[in-house]
Parts: sequence; structure tokens; C-alpha cells
Amino acid sequence: MQLLSKTNHSTPQRPVKILQFGNGNFLRGFTDWMIEKSNEANVFDGNIHIVQVHSKSGSNPMKDQDCLFHVIEQGLKNGELVQETTLVKCVAEITNVFEEYEEYLKIGENPDLRFVVSNTTEAGIVFDQTDHSADSISKTFPGKLTALLYHRFKTFKGDASKGLIFLPCELIEANGEALKECIQKYISFWKLPAEFSEWIDWKNVFCNTLVDRIVPGFPKGSIDEIQENLGYKDDMAVMVEPYHFWAIEGAETVKEEFPLDKAGLNVKFVDNLAPFRTQKVRILNGGHTSMVPYAYLKGLRTVREAVENPEIGAFLKEAIYEEIIPTLDMPQEELEQFANDVLERFANPFIVHELKSIALNSISKFKVRVLPSLLAYYELKKACPEKLILSFAALLVFYKGNYKGEETPVNDNPTLMTEFKSAWALGSTEQTVSKLLSERSYWGEDLSAYEGLVEAVREAVDGLLKA
Repeated sequence: MQLLSKTNHSTPQRPVKILQFGNGNFLRGFTDWMIEKSNEANVFDGNIHIVQVHSKSGSNPMKDQDCLFHVIEQGLKNGELVQETTLVKCVAEITNVFEEYEEYLKIGENPDLRFVVSNTTEAGIVFDQTDHSADSISKTFPGKLTALLYHRFKTFKGDASKGLIFLPCELIEANGEALKECIQKYISFWKLPAEFSEWIDWKNVFCNTLVDRIVPGFPKGSIDEIQENLGYKDDMAVMVEPYHFWAIEGAETVKEEFPLDKAGLNVKFVDNLAPFRTQKVRILNGGHTSMVPYAYLKGLRTVREAVENPEIGAFLKEAIYEEIIPTLDMPQEELEQFANDVLERFANPFIVHELKSIALNSISKFKVRVLPSLLAYYELKKACPEKLILSFAALLVFYKGNYKGEETPVNDNPTLMTEFKSAWALGSTEQTVSKLLSERSYWGEDLSAYEGLVEAVREAVDGLLKA
């Protein structure tokens, strides 16, 4: 079968406006797909130059395919099964920073360049003081970026119009601000000119963003059938769910220059990301985390099995709509629509998401994702939320390590697991629950101080153990 390339597909010529750090599945199935859709809709006119910041390998399947690849959407949308394929043609070039460093720096000379997008993992936006100079390849993404920006600054002699708009997609809070802070640290550490620091501050825009899309990646199990239908071999094909969301915190000028929402994409330009982050953490992540231990104890093993199970499906809906949503300060209609989307995403028949993989480090996840909803409900209603209490009880029982003669796949900090084992060795569930809920290192506070909370969790624990 012929390899996908520009010899068998024509591509429109567009100015390269976007510099993208990272070539992983997420950016190709999220940002690159969005740019392709926006180009097709004639609301944007720009291509992408990708930089590989991690791989030092000479092998580059993207180059072999002339930077062409397919994005395959599979899942549910408004109750309907969706299977759509998009050929992404907007990636103009890819450069490996380790093999082509001089060529990498020259990307900064492009007068059409306007945006920088990145996804270098949550640990990617960091400063490393062992990076001694702007003249050598930095160990970090911000260091590499600082060197390119300095080259651009010198090339255009500090021209104010050559500043860029930064749209980092790393899943950390205030990612744009964090990236800017790291760049300024490198400028100071490397003793670069004050004029360059001022240019970064005043002529560049660093947006905080929030991204959301499940991208399973290369469709290994169905690639033969997919390639047969396409008529080409595509080693860079990427599978995604239909749902996508990109919230960008920035000035009106960013929306004007980057009008992806006009292509019908789920992109929002907002003044404050915090409510959207809270919505995602409490409903999507909180829904996952609250469901997993209870569903596992009930004998289910995947997310889809859980949401399709009458008992667990009802439990999850009640937890979200009756106990989580009432605690959130956003328009009810928006929250319910987001919750509807979440439940539909959980039921995606093309994604096998095992509960045991989600259960990794569940104590810290529960603290961030579920406990705030539980306590907010407690304060709001002056009562314990029944479903979230049951979820909390199921979590403690799951961390017992065994349930009805079967080992539970607890995977967490070894010290914490030992402490839970000791707590479960106490004489009664009342002692166990009291001990665990009073541990500040787990929850950030002593939960036994909330009147009736220990008793409510203990009753739910007893119910599970006797079931």
C-alpha cells in the first residue's frame, strides 16, 4: 500500500503562522485538527511548523509522510454514533531541535509567525539552572523557546509587531503565566539584555488555557481496516473522541486573530478560566474518581461498563446532577450541558478505559476532585451528600486491599498504603474510619471535625462490607 505523502495529495500554500512545540498524539488530534478545520472553513489562513523537543532519534515518520496524517473521530455526539476522518494538511514542516538546532533558531526569522502552541507534559514548563547559556541546547522547553525568541528579537531589532501570542496546552494552572515566568528566569540567568526582557513583557501575549479531549492515539486495533478505507498507509494516524474544548484566557485581540470558534469549534475566549477549570475538575474528573471505587467493588472493570450498568449509571448521574452541580457557581444550563457531554464521553464504545488505571493515586485525586464538592454540599445543605459519601466509603474499602476475597488493585504511595493497612487492622470500622478521616496529610484537614461526617461514612462502609 502506498505511503501517505504529498506526491498523492496536493496541499494549499499558506503562511506558517504557528510554531508548535511537541508532536505527540494530543496536539495532532487537538490543535492541528482544529487549525485544519479552521482553514477549511476560511476563518483562519495559516500553517504550522512543529518542533520535536524530546526525541533525539533520527527516525521521523512525520517527515516520511510529508507531515500529512489523518485524525479519526470515533464516539457519540448528541446520542448519535460518529465516525469521521480528516486529512490534516496544515503542518508545513517538522524540525528536530537536537539534530537541526541552527535551523530551529531560524524559525524565529519567519515574519509571518504569530502563535506558539505547546504540550510538553505537566513537567515541561520548568526552569533548570544547569542550562548555562543561550548558545547551547537547553534541557527544558522554556529554555529552548527563550533562545529562539532572543534570536527573533535580534533578527527584527526588537520590532514590537514581531511579538507572539502563546497558547500553552500543558495541564497546569496558569500555564501561560508559568511559561512567561520561566522565560524571564532564563533571561535573567543568562544575563540577556533588559530590552529583550521588556519586549517579552510588553510585546508578547501569554494566554492561560484549558484543553479537554480524549486522544487514545494510534488506532492499533483497527488500523488495517482504516488504511484499507483510506487507500493509503498512514503511520501517524491518530484516533480522538468527538468532544473537544479549548478555553483561552486572553484579550479581545486574541479572539480576533485566532477565531477558531467561527469554524464551529468548541473554543471559548474568556476573562477568567477558573470556573471552567473547576467545572472540569469537579464534574469530569470528579465523576470519574467518585465512580471508580464503587463500580470496581460492584464487579465492573471499565468506564463504559460502569455507566451502562443500571445501578452505577444512576449513582453517577445522581452524584453529578444532585450533589456536584448544585455546589458550582456557573449557569445551570452550561453545567448540565457539560455533564451531559461527560456522560456521553464515558459511554464511548470505541474507548476501553479500565477502572484500575483511573484508580492510580486515588486518595490525592479524591482530595482535589471530589472532596471539595462533598464539603461544599455539606456547607450548603447542612447535610451529607448520600452518593458522594458512598463514593468516599467505597474508596476506603477499595484501599483496604481486598473485598469479598478478591484483591483490589490499589496503586499509590507505598507509605500511604501501609498506613491504610494499619488503619484497617484496628478493632472496628468506627476506629478505622475515624483514624483515616482525621488524617490531615490525606485530605488537607481533619474531616472528623465535621459533625456527622465520620458517622455517615462509617455507616456506608459497613453497608458495603455487609453487602
